[in-house]
Amino acid sequence: MIYSLIAESAAEPAGGLFDLNATLPLMAIQILILMTVLNSIFYKPVTNILDERNEYIKESLTIASVNLKKANELTDKYEIELTEARKSAQSIINQTKKETQEEVANSIKDVQRQIDLMILEASNELNAQKEKALKTLEDQVDILSQEIKSKLLSGQPV
Repeated sequence: MIYSLIAESAAEPAGGLFDLNATLPLMAIQILILMTVLNSIFYKPVTNILDERNEYIKESLTIASVNLKKANELTDKYEIELTEARKSAQSIINQTKKETQEEVANSIKDVQRQIDLMILEASNELNAQKEKALKTLEDQVDILSQEIKSKLLSGQPV
């Protein structure tokens, strides 16, 4: 009987689904060693680089956010200054326009006064010439009427 058990065990091939010999723990140890080596040589430097990259990205985003905030503040400040400059320029334009209109109005008044004076002088001169012409005409009428009168009285034909 023992012989038959030995013969049966010899007839069965070795290495079934799981052989519980020294190979399985040796493989487990090898996997653990490989994981430790890969972790220290490959994964830690890669994760460090990825962490540094993430940190750099965070810092860059923070700096960009701060710069964007400053740019927005400067934009707002410059827009306010631009608005004030436009108002100031418009005020200067309006003031200059008003002053120019006043100067033109004053110039027109001065020219109108000069024209009125010239018209008055011309009218006075014309009146003086009219008076002189009327006086001369009256003198001539008087002379002619005296001549007519003297001729009529003397009996001479006119």
